[in-house]
Amino acid sequence: MPKSIAPNGYIPRVVDEQIERYLKVFGAVEIAGTKWCGKTWAALRHGASVSYVDENLTLAQSDPSMMLLGDRPHVIDEWQRVPQIWDTVRHEVDRARGTRGAFILTGSSSPILGTGEDAPAHSGAGRIGRIRMHPMSLAESGESTGEVSLAGLFEGRFAPCRCEKDTQGLVDVACRGGWPEAIDLDVSSAQLVAREYLKATFETSIPSLDLEADLARRACASLARNLGQATTYKTIIADMFSAEENAPEIMSVDKVRRYLDALRGMFVVEEVPGWVPPARDRKRFATKPKRYLADPSLACAILGMSPKALFEDWQTFGLVFESLVIRDLSVYARALDLLDDAPVRYYRDDSGLEADAVVQLADGRWAAFEVKVSEEKVPAAVEGLKRLRKKLCENPRSRTRKPEFMAVITGNGEFAREVEPGIYAIPIRVLGR
Repeated sequence: MPKSIAPNGYIPRVVDEQIERYLKVFGAVEIAGTKWCGKTWAALRHGASVSYVDENLTLAQSDPSMMLLGDRPHVIDEWQRVPQIWDTVRHEVDRARGTRGAFILTGSSSPILGTGEDAPAHSGAGRIGRIRMHPMSLAESGESTGEVSLAGLFEGRFAPCRCEKDTQGLVDVACRGGWPEAIDLDVSSAQLVAREYLKATFETSIPSLDLEADLARRACASLARNLGQATTYKTIIADMFSAEENAPEIMSVDKVRRYLDALRGMFVVEEVPGWVPPARDRKRFATKPKRYLADPSLACAILGMSPKALFEDWQTFGLVFESLVIRDLSVYARALDLLDDAPVRYYRDDSGLEADAVVQLADGRWAAFEVKVSEEKVPAAVEGLKRLRKKLCENPRSRTRKPEFMAVITGNGEFAREVEPGIYAIPIRVLGR
């Protein structure tokens, strides 16, 4: 590998191995994800030279090929500022058969999802490998030992272990978030990072799309109040304008959809799709996506909640903690070799049976998770998982294979253990890739 051009102090990320693997397979690699989550540093860690599109915007717009000049792998940072760069990279990769690892593109929005005249003409399939990056998981920031491996659980490997029980510390890391620039700050200072992130989103990124900052802020606030819910557009509108009788006139369903699509395209909002087991009637399952913000600290920031306030509002903390777990599961699941097309899904059927998260591999293996802050709720969660397994897998007419394992992810648990055969209780502070 060429000499790294990463800044001093780079903290290894879960995506590093995926980047290395993709550089050996594809002509170019795109690292996309939430702004400030560490994409540029990760790209520089694997690159030999770099072009910053923001610093050369006029040149990039007049001649996108200039951004491709440099030793390879060549990093092109914030390429989405000039979407034509995507097609220019694709054409350059096509120039020589067998080109591998020539370019690394980073972006904090998804212009390839667009349909305007500036959108890339080609998806880049087969030439440009796409990698998704999230804010730091607890294993990456050092708040989880990573002794219990998600990949290991799928392979039947598990060893009981113990971790420090620190509920206040868990509240603190949820408020601080997974921002690389904030991990060595005290919580109060770190919360400024999340607030500045939201300010930059609402005051700069949203207006650049000809959308209104106030409406985007209201939409995000509604999602923060309804974290992890499969909320309908009409419910979000009612929540955004609860005191105003003319809400439908201000915000139609099509309009709120446009705002949520924009926030999703900037990786501010994460959508978790519903999971439908094989051979089951899709009409019986809730398949509307559940929505979370990209990092639990964003929910805390937009709701104006400090660690003290969150500690005193256990119901809200339960939602924030679930958001943290979904973030971490997404990071670890994306590192799995046989991951299906979505890192995390959820399950809910018309009888009310549910699982907070489902991870399914491309070969059909799957695992279900319940998320509980309190260790005291583990027995009830285990019973719920057993009912789900029985309903899905013991029906002779069902073709749903048995889960590889099931688990309750806890917040203040102290021991990672096998509660019953194939069902584990795992504190989030020991979970890793």
